[in-house]
Amino acid sequence: MVKGLTSQRLVALFGCGWVLLNFPLLGLWDVDTTVLGVPLLPAALMVLWALLIAAVAWLMERQHAADGDD
Repeated sequence: MVKGLTSQRLVALFGCGWVLLNFPLLGLWDVDTTVLGVPLLPAALMVLWALLIAAVAWLMERQHAADGDD
């Protein structure tokens, strides 16, 4: 049961990543602004990508910890 729930969460994270890193929402970040000298669009891409990686890592570690407790 836990594996099925983890798979569903991974698919949901994939869908969120697909939506976040696709054109309509990326257009929101395409403005003439910089963050610490970096244009906003590349900075936003790197932050969103890092957040998705962190979410997947947290989900997989949480699932691994749940397997070890049994």
